[in-house]
Amino acid sequence: MYAEVRSVERLTPSMIRIVLSGGELHAFEPSSATDAYINARFLPLNSPISVPFTDDDLDGVEAELRPKPRRFTVRRWNADTSELTIDFVAHGDVGFAGSWAQRAKPGDRLQFSGPSGSYRPSIDVDWHLMVGDESALPAIGAALEAIEPGRQVQVVAVVDDAGCELDLPSRGDVSITWLHREGVDDIEALLPDAVAAMTFPEGSFDVFVHGEAAEVRAVRKHLLAERGVSSDRASISPYWRRTYTDEAWREIKRDWVADQANDV
Repeated sequence: MYAEVRSVERLTPSMIRIVLSGGELHAFEPSSATDAYINARFLPLNSPISVPFTDDDLDGVEAELRPKPRRFTVRRWNADTSELTIDFVAHGDVGFAGSWAQRAKPGDRLQFSGPSGSYRPSIDVDWHLMVGDESALPAIGAALEAIEPGRQVQVVAVVDDAGCELDLPSRGDVSITWLHREGVDDIEALLPDAVAAMTFPEGSFDVFVHGEAAEVRAVRKHLLAERGVSSDRASISPYWRRTYTDEAWREIKRDWVADQANDV
């Protein structure tokens, strides 16, 4: 399906919020998962294709001009207005998705499929731990909005600097620890070290840990090996890998995740 850009808002220097409406959103079937994502397909600037397109339209189109797939979390779905909110991480003119988001204006079209997803904060635990970087903030934000009033949540999030912190509203009892890469030599150690230093509240809990692959792997190993977290109470997944393009990361992700499972 496809939809049109309704509005564009720069939330932080590295985050752009785009609200989609119209198009075929009347057929959108939302997921109850707070980490629900769509599979978007971005067209290179010089592509001869336009949205909407079918697979038949791609016949004979050179590989470099074909749509580039990217996954993005559904930040919010408004059933009353049929509006879909997506938050994009953008670091300069890098990557198809971030570049598209920085150029986007009302009326532009985006084609996608989905949503899919699997995590939603459990009602059967006493508190929740949510850990991640900018790429995980949309899912963390969606989860915080779904939390029951008064439910305790501990969030640990890493961003570039204080200007990249987000307002994350919730009815829950939420404590957010913001970590900044600015001025830090070993940025990959920020999240794992912060989680390892935490004093966890009493009671049962579930965990949501998503973001950069090496950081997620280190946090996962600590939680499962040293904190005794059960895998059935953990949603842990690497969204991206530092120094890798999205295409290169896709090629090795399956093997990476399989190898990660052997850590604990």
